[in-house]
Amino acid sequence: MKNKTLAAWLAFLGGPLGLHRFYLHGLGDLLGWLLPIPTALGLYGIQRVQALGQDDHYSWVLIPLLGFTIAGCALRAILYGLMTPEQWNARFNPQSAPDATPGRTNWFTIFAIGLSLMIGTAVLMASIAFSFQRYFEYQIEEARKISQ
Repeated sequence: MKNKTLAAWLAFLGGPLGLHRFYLHGLGDLLGWLLPIPTALGLYGIQRVQALGQDDHYSWVLIPLLGFTIAGCALRAILYGLMTPEQWNARFNPQSAPDATPGRTNWFTIFAIGLSLMIGTAVLMASIAFSFQRYFEYQIEEARKISQ
């Protein structure tokens, strides 16, 4: 029996590592094995910024990968938490009754939804702001080089 609350928390806390996918679909899930790749690339981008400074062009691409992965997993946690018990049990517990306990929403599910909404939105906005800021600063630098 797959528990909706546990799946929402795994998507929120361990989603960038694919933990929610492994919980729901097993260790053979391809997407679960692919999720750590953009996470690792984003962490590598953060290391590049710390080592080389903010002018590193590769970090502009790599860091948002981490942010978008975290935001996507937070969205998945919200979607899991908002599924009705009938939908949840039909999809992940087909052998159980439509209103079985693992598909029901409780306060821990609501907390997972709320935290996912707050943190996921903040990370998404920060990733977009970082990407656009670095891109436009680069465009201004290149325009100055051309004008001189």
